[in-house]
Amino acid sequence: MPRNTKLILSPINLRHANLDFSGYEEAVAMARRRGAKLLVVTVAPEMERNLNITDSKEYWGKALKKFMAAYPSEGLEVETVVLLGAVHRQIVKYAEERNVDVIVMGSANPKIKDYILGTTASHVVAHANCSVFVVRS
Repeated sequence: MPRNTKLILSPINLRHANLDFSGYEEAVAMARRRGAKLLVVTVAPEMERNLNITDSKEYWGKALKKFMAAYPSEGLEVETVVLLGAVHRQIVKYAEERNVDVIVMGSANPKIKDYILGTTASHVVAHANCSVFVVRS
């Protein structure tokens, strides 16, 4: 029997969104098929490397708004959120807080350093309490 999916989390890396957003596209398609609400999340660093960014949450909130305008998800109930902190930890924490049914995220082909250090997607898969659908780019 298929699961009753009500809430899908789609984390977006806005630094790479112009290159690949296949995870977001899959999340939108899944939300449409399942009649689910979509949470689109980006995680900003607590301390920016770019000293021109004084308010990380505001800066990335505007970037997320632009992304959503460029890639709309008509017909879906969508909520956008900017979180602060370590990406892999914030995705797992937020999914637990919101009782998400499935996380749909993209993942690039791993390089050797990813096997040593671990990727965001592998951490989320290992630590999330819900299902995780990883879209390979």
